[in-house]
Amino acid sequence: MKIEEKYELVLKAYQNAYAKYSKFKVGALVIVKNGVFFLGSNIENASYGLSNCAERSALFATYSNGFQKDDIEELVLIGKSNDFLYPCGACRQVICELMNLDAKVTLFRLDKKYKEIKVRDLMPFIFDESELHAK
Repeated sequence: MKIEEKYELVLKAYQNAYAKYSKFKVGALVIVKNGVFFLGSNIENASYGLSNCAERSALFATYSNGFQKDDIEELVLIGKSNDFLYPCGACRQVICELMNLDAKVTLFRLDKKYKEIKVRDLMPFIFDESELHAK
């Protein structure tokens, strides 16, 4: 998928966000093999703890449609920020669990500038299943 297409799709997810309280919209796009993709938007609730971030919305939709870690090629994000918007800590933990650490993450700004990193760059000291089995 071309970078322009990624921008247009993730911008659509951004525009679909329900950010009634914070006014801080975020859009996410998960691209899987064969060009299949899933959008995610942040959805807020008056009880903030019941809100869901765009990254998790997109990843959960991906898994709900039968795709798994090895199917995911890229996560694309956009948000209203003066710089590139990085995922919150909770999303970073979920991303590291549900995506391969070498998968690409593309961060867009609203002005179409972008930056490409790897999942592992989001969380250099990951908590994963190996921690649960430590002796």
